[in-house]
Amino acid sequence: MCVGPGMVKDAPIGVFDSGVGGLSVLDEIKQLLPNESLLYVADCGHIPYGEKTPAFIRERSRRVAEFFREKGAKAFVIACNTATVAAVAELRQDYPDWPLVGMEPAVKPAAAATRSGVVGVLATTGTLQSAKFAALLDRFATDVRVITQPCPGLVELIETGDLTSPALRHLLQGYVEPLVSAGCDTIILGCTHYPFLKPLLAEMLAPSIILIDTGAAVARQLKRLLGERDLLASGNPQLAQFWTSGDLYHLRNILPTLWKYPGVVQSLGA
Repeated sequence: MCVGPGMVKDAPIGVFDSGVGGLSVLDEIKQLLPNESLLYVADCGHIPYGEKTPAFIRERSRRVAEFFREKGAKAFVIACNTATVAAVAELRQDYPDWPLVGMEPAVKPAAAATRSGVVGVLATTGTLQSAKFAALLDRFATDVRVITQPCPGLVELIETGDLTSPALRHLLQGYVEPLVSAGCDTIILGCTHYPFLKPLLAEMLAPSIILIDTGAAVARQLKRLLGERDLLASGNPQLAQFWTSGDLYHLRNILPTLWKYPGVVQSLGA
């Protein structure tokens, strides 16, 4: 088996999402691994992934993987639940020596955290319809009631940098109310875009309702994999680099809202 490019400690980490949602995961990685240099691709030209076919998402994910390989990335994080479902197994076969971390809805910790025995899931249609999500429920949620809520439209609003508008609030309220009415005391944020809505959700929900996402767990898994391979960086990181397949100026405009560190934004192309 060939060893991929960039297998040195100071090589960067590539992080990928269909849009800007994965910045919530990138932030967790930055906090846990401050010495690491970070590359981020937002495939904004093809969002939302939740409505795309698995074959299309696999093709996009492989294109981004090859892009990161060319950039010498020592690890690849798929910071997108929908892309993980569609592509992670195939990518792990294609790149067996490359540390690769995906996302999955936090069913196990939510099942452990609930007191009422009722867990809600906010996610994209693609994630909720996947066999992988069904398998997670079979494995970890046998003793709890899980209520799933597809959330069309949320990703698109967050992609515009909208985290507070009346339209967003109205849409989110409509998705949350059925979960609260059903007695959910724990809600899984099953899309990497949704952690950006935590302040708004805190206004809508009782303080006793627990919100769970998987960004911090992904960062810990990444640290573990890099540590096992003696690939953890110890020096000064390079400036974070961002690429988008969508509108370059749009990403430049909204990035400061979602990412509190400096970075360089470039065009990925189609």
